[in-house]
Amino acid sequence: MSAVKDILRRPGGQFTERSLAGLVFIVGTGAGFALLLTLVRVEWGPLRRIDSGVAAWFNELVSAHHPLVTVLRAITDLGGRPIMVWLVTVAVVGLLIRRQGRLAGYLLVTGAGALALDPSLKALVGRLRPVVDVPVAAGVGNSFPSGHALGSLVAYGALLLVFLPAIRPRWRRPAIAFVAVLVFAIGLTRIALGVHFVTDVLGGWLLGLAWLVVTGYAFRLWRRERGRPVPELTEGLEPEARQDLRPAPAEERMLPHPWAGTAELVTGWVLVFAALYGFGMLVSYYADGTFVAWLDTEVPRWFEEHRTATLDSVSYGWSKAGDTHAILLVSLIFCPLILAVWRRWRPVLFVVLTMFGELSLFLTTARAVDRPRPAVENLDGQMPTASFPSGHIAATMCLYAAIAILVMPRTDRWWRWLTVVAAVVMPLGVALSRIYRGMHHPSDFAGAILLTVLWVGLLYLVVRPNADLEQDDPASKPEPAVLDRVAA
Repeated sequence: MSAVKDILRRPGGQFTERSLAGLVFIVGTGAGFALLLTLVRVEWGPLRRIDSGVAAWFNELVSAHHPLVTVLRAITDLGGRPIMVWLVTVAVVGLLIRRQGRLAGYLLVTGAGALALDPSLKALVGRLRPVVDVPVAAGVGNSFPSGHALGSLVAYGALLLVFLPAIRPRWRRPAIAFVAVLVFAIGLTRIALGVHFVTDVLGGWLLGLAWLVVTGYAFRLWRRERGRPVPELTEGLEPEARQDLRPAPAEERMLPHPWAGTAELVTGWVLVFAALYGFGMLVSYYADGTFVAWLDTEVPRWFEEHRTATLDSVSYGWSKAGDTHAILLVSLIFCPLILAVWRRWRPVLFVVLTMFGELSLFLTTARAVDRPRPAVENLDGQMPTASFPSGHIAATMCLYAAIAILVMPRTDRWWRWLTVVAAVVMPLGVALSRIYRGMHHPSDFAGAILLTVLWVGLLYLVVRPNADLEQDDPASKPEPAVLDRVAA
């Protein structure tokens, strides 16, 4: 007996012990899922009554409270396929940029497996979704297992295993607890919204946990075969990659003078709003009989007279390029990318403040000026905001201007000029499409230009997003080789 203990104390013995524990866990979760799948497939009476009773109870509890339904939908979206795919894709690209191909491969294999398991098992089981008295949400496809429960556990679990080394040791257990609570909350919302039975969610969790353990176990075996130590799970998959997994070094001050910078930004925001409000009131209510009023009347009318089915489709596509979802998507791709390449938080802060300021200035000015839409047919129908300034144009202009400001001084490659082209072509295309579709006057476009010039110019002076290029420390500057790899 003592000999066995001595063997287990050795590195090889410890690995064997962990491997056996991992195999037992995999078998246990797999058996649990197989049992649950069998009971669901044969429609076992007691289990079916529990599923129906819980679904009815939650529906009665939730359906009468619309704010609660809104919160539940927001939480459930965190486990949806768009969010999961975005998270894994951004992480994979960042890992490849940081030359962590093994971890990127792990995320790809783990994520692809989850994407394949969900629809195939749903088709195999063919279980219909719950039928409740007051539907508050809708689900697509079959019910068992829950794709949100499976996908959230696999995606968030895999990301946690990959990036644990970048988290300080004292924060690792809270991070694990946070992910566990988030995955549980996402599964609970699927039941509460009436789109899944309890057993659907349990099946998704069991299957996701089994798949996550299988891929994690395979990665640990790979490390062992190459003579690398097998770390505790609380240390992540690749503890040696700690420095490359950290988004960026700690920056003492992202603003040169934090308190003064904050005061300057708040004061500047007020002054920019005042300029927008004054210009908006002038062109909206005090420009009668002027050339501006003639343009605001005749240009939308001319576009209305020359509308065609083809131009309607083209303008719709251009208009969508400037809506909230498109702008948010580009921002959520660009910010992690520049963080992975440049390892600096200040450029990210610049983009975030640019878009937050644009949104707040647009909403406040639109509410204060309250300008009606052009007196032509509005192809996009009734909009929740007023006409001045154009939010689509301002958001597009601010985002692509910020991208060009950040990229141009950081590389001498020819492709940097594409950011300048985008900063001109994208807003112009969105502007023409919005005016064509009868949603804005030409002076609304001018208001978007004014907003962009004043707000982005203010941020450039206060935040100084390219300040790291001015430092003498070569380590603080971006690596040209990295930029060239991204361009390639």
